[in-house]
Amino acid sequence: MTALDYYRRTRRFCYDVLHNTDYDTPASRYFNYLLIIMIIANVSAVLVESVDHVYQAHAFYFDRFEHISIAVFTIEYLLRLWSVVEEDLETPAWKQRSHWLLSGAAIVDFVAIFPAYLNFFVHMDLSYLRILRLLRLLKLTRYFVSLQILLNVIEREKGSFQAVIFILIIMIVLAAGGVYAFEHEAQPDVFGSIPQAMWWAVVTLTTVGYGDVTPVTNAGKILGSVIMVLGVGLAALPAGILATGLANELNVRKERLEQEFRELIIGKDLDLVNDEKEIQQIGRIVGLRKEQIHEIQMQLIREQILEEKEQELKHYKYCPHCGEKLHD
Repeated sequence: MTALDYYRRTRRFCYDVLHNTDYDTPASRYFNYLLIIMIIANVSAVLVESVDHVYQAHAFYFDRFEHISIAVFTIEYLLRLWSVVEEDLETPAWKQRSHWLLSGAAIVDFVAIFPAYLNFFVHMDLSYLRILRLLRLLKLTRYFVSLQILLNVIEREKGSFQAVIFILIIMIVLAAGGVYAFEHEAQPDVFGSIPQAMWWAVVTLTTVGYGDVTPVTNAGKILGSVIMVLGVGLAALPAGILATGLANELNVRKERLEQEFRELIIGKDLDLVNDEKEIQQIGRIVGLRKEQIHEIQMQLIREQILEEKEQELKHYKYCPHCGEKLHD
């Protein structure tokens, strides 16, 4: 094997482990488990470090663990950048790497390590650095299907969310302008300008209701009541969009997994009755529940029976008088 062949095989292996979701081997699973443990351990360390006397007593170990974590996450980031070109060998490497660097997953990986390197050049307040390190939690979205489904829904429904945000901004501006007109003279310190009144508009429209700023005039109270009612409906819009999007995404995913499961069973030409153990194993690998596996299995058996009956009817015909089968 030449050095070039070894280089390409190594890069392909890194791509399969880091990028290829269909690649499932003990090595890829153990690597993912390692990264998940590292992420959870990092977040746990940040939480414990916020207890000053604990951090002061064990600062050496906390700092060493942070350095090891940064090294692991940096190597992972560089390996992902290096191996992503295996996705499409016909596309120039620089183009694929540029596209990956701008992707959401790459940005999350970059955010996970950037604050630590920034601290080497610009010394930051430790409390701010801890908060930035908590962003490593976002790396878990790569390893949990539920989080990936949520991100897919947000991506798919981003137009609807943008419309809701736009409506919310309009409502905030109009509510702030209205309450300023009614309350400016009565409470000049609180509603001294429209930008200042926007705090009340945001708190009221989002139904938080801190109560630190409230209208005192009758017209202001009426406007506040209207804004609160509108706020309840407006706050329900994102929840409705998200719930509908999640339901649609789950249905699409369920249909995709079921179709994949059916194709695997048919492709391997398994006996639907006698190969129960192997069918269950394939279903678990695909990601289906036991009930779903059984339901698809029964559907395939019914389809098989119907197909056998159709084949049988090709060789027999029925007597129009007595209904008995007659040979051709």
